Amino acid sequence: MLLSVTLFIPTAIFAAECIAGSFSKRNQTNSTVHHRPAAAILVPAHNEELNITDTVLDIQSRMREGDRLIVIADNCTDYTAALARSAGAEVVERDDMMRRGKGYALDAGMNYLAATPAEVVVIVDADCRLQPDALDHLVSMAHATGKPIQSRYLLTAPPGARPGLAVSEFAVLLKNRIRLHGLSMLGLPAQLTGSGMAFPWQVLRKAELASGNLVEDMKLGLDLARAGHEPRYCDAAVVTSEFPCTKKGLETQASRWEAGRFALVKPLLSALLDPDTFRRPNYFFLVLDALVPPVTLLAALLLLSLAPAVLLAAIGGATLPLLISAVSLMMFSAALMIAWWIWGRDVLPLNALGKLPGFALTKLKLYPRQVIAARNATWVRTDRERSPGA
Repeated sequence: MLLSVTLFIPTAIFAAECIAGSFSKRNQTNSTVHHRPAAAILVPAHNEELNITDTVLDIQSRMREGDRLIVIADNCTDYTAALARSAGAEVVERDDMMRRGKGYALDAGMNYLAATPAEVVVIVDADCRLQPDALDHLVSMAHATGKPIQSRYLLTAPPGARPGLAVSEFAVLLKNRIRLHGLSMLGLPAQLTGSGMAFPWQVLRKAELASGNLVEDMKLGLDLARAGHEPRYCDAAVVTSEFPCTKKGLETQASRWEAGRFALVKPLLSALLDPDTFRRPNYFFLVLDALVPPVTLLAALLLLSLAPAVLLAAIGGATLPLLISAVSLMMFSAALMIAWWIWGRDVLPLNALGKLPGFALTKLKLYPRQVIAARNATWVRTDRERSPGA
C-alpha cells in the first residue's frame, strides 16, 4: 500500500508534464531578437582541445557587439587554453586538483567577471553548439524576466553510433524538452539541465557555485528557486551536443548523471520536511519534480508495486493498492506513448523500439552500483575521443 501511494505522486507529475508538453506541441519560430543587453558567455572546459576551437568559433558567430566570451580552462593538461586564446576567447586558467569540476570553474569565471560584470551571464558547455538566435533568445528572456533561463538542450547520436543510442536520445528529449515544455505550458518553473543557461548577473552572483556536485546544474536551479529565482524554460533557444562516441564515455556520462541524481535524494527529502519549502510553491514543485525517478527506474518500480498488490487482492485482502498501482501504471504508459507518438518517432523510429528492453535491463543493472557510488561520488571527465569502435 505504501509503495503504491508513494509512486502515485511522481507518476502523476511525470504524466502531467509529458501530456501537457505533447498536446501543446507547436512549431517554434526562431524570430530575430532585435534588442538585448550585452552578455558574458562562460565556457567551462577541462581538457577539451578536440572541441574548444570549434566551440569558440560557433559561439562567436552568434555574438553581438559588447558580448564577451570567456573560456575557463579548469585543471587542463592539454592545449585547451592556448587554442581558446588563439581562437579569440578570453581565457581564465585555474589549477587546483583538489577542487575540480564545473562548479569550481564557473565560480572562477564569475570572479573574473566581477570587476566588469555583464547584465546577463550565459553558460555553455565546451562540447555544445548554438542554433541561430539561441543566444539572443536566452539573453533577452533572462533580461526581460529577471529569472534564470534554460534552453532546449538536446543530445544527439554522433555519425556511426550504435543503433541503441536512439533510445538514449529519446530519453534526453523526454527529460530536457517534452517535460520542460509541459512545465512551461502549465506555468511552472523548470529544472536546469546542463548547458545553454542564462542568468541575470545579480542572480548568479549570489549563488554558491563552487562545488563538486555531479549534477551541479540541477542543484543550482533548486538553490535559486529556494531563493525566489526559479528558472524558466525557453523552447526557442536550441543548444545541442553529441553523445560520446566511445563506450567508456557513454558509461562515464550516464554514471555521473545518475549517481549525482541519487546523491540529491536525501537533501530533497529533507527539504520536504522543512516548513519553509511549503511557503515557496515554485521551489516545492521543483523538489517534487526532481524526486521523479529516471524513466527506466520508475517503470520498474511501478511493475514491482503491482505484483504484491495483485497477490494481496487475490488472497482476499484490500483492493485499493491494486487500483492505485494499476492507475499509476496506465498513466505512465499512456503518457510515455503519447510523448513518443507526438515527439519521438523521428528520434526513436518504430523499428528501433526493440532496443528498449536491452536498454532498460542495462540501466537497471547499473542502478545499484550508482546508488553506492552516490555516497562518495567525485567528478570525472567524460571521454570525448572520436573512435566509435573503442
